[in-house]
Amino acid sequence: MILLVHDDREYLREPGTELQTDLGVLEIPGDAEPGDVLTTHLGEEFRVRRLRGPDLFDHFERTGAPMLPRDVGLVVGETGVAAGDRVLDAGTGTGVLAGYLGRLGVDVLTYERDPEFADVARENMVLAGVTDRVEVRTGDVLDDLDALSSGFDVLTLDTEDAPKVVERAPGLLSEGGFLAVYSPFVEATREVVQVARERLSEVRAVETIQRELDVDARGTRPSTGPVGHSGYLVFARNV
Repeated sequence: MILLVHDDREYLREPGTELQTDLGVLEIPGDAEPGDVLTTHLGEEFRVRRLRGPDLFDHFERTGAPMLPRDVGLVVGETGVAAGDRVLDAGTGTGVLAGYLGRLGVDVLTYERDPEFADVARENMVLAGVTDRVEVRTGDVLDDLDALSSGFDVLTLDTEDAPKVVERAPGLLSEGGFLAVYSPFVEATREVVQVARERLSEVRAVETIQRELDVDARGTRPSTGPVGHSGYLVFARNV
C-alpha cells in the first residue's frame, strides 16, 4: 500500500489501481514508488509517499480510541523495546501499539477480548506489513497466563483488569524486563501502581500532555487551545 498526497489530502491505495476524486481520475502505475509525482486527467498532481508508523494512526480501521503516537513513543523510550525483543500485549484495540512495535522488528503476542475488534486488528496488521511479527489472539490474556512461556522482554497492558495481570508480571517478564500500563483514568492508574510496588521495582506513573505552539509573524507561544492530555502510563521493571 502507498499514500497519495495532495496538499492536506491523503488516500491509501494499492499500486495498479485507480483513484477517483473531484480532482480527477488517477491511474496508479503498478511500479509506483515513493517520491513519484502522478497526475490526474484534470492535471492535479499527487505525490507518492511510503506508509510509515505515524500514518498507521491515521489510516488504520478503528474500533475505539487508539493509543496516540506520543504515548507509543513513551512506551518505546521508557522500556527500550527493540528489534528481537518479545512483547506480551493485552488490549489490542485498533492495534496501533502492536503495529508500531512490529515495524520496529519486535515479536508481539497481543490479546483482544472482542472478536470483532480482533478481526479488525488482524486486518490492520496486514496493512502495517507485520503479520510475521504480530500475532493477534482473541480472548482474555488472564485465561492463558498459565500456558504462556516466561521471559517476555516487555509487558504492555491497556485493559480494565490490568492489575490482575500485573500481579503475575514477575513470572512473565525476563530479568530486567519492563512493564508499561496505559489507562485513561487516575483511579485505575493508582491501583496499578499499588500492585506494581508489591511485585516490581522502579515504579513510576506519568500523565502524558503535549502542548502545541502557535507560530506566527508576531512571535511564538504555547497555544491557548485545550491542553493535549491523552492518558496515564505506569512503568515498572522486573529487577
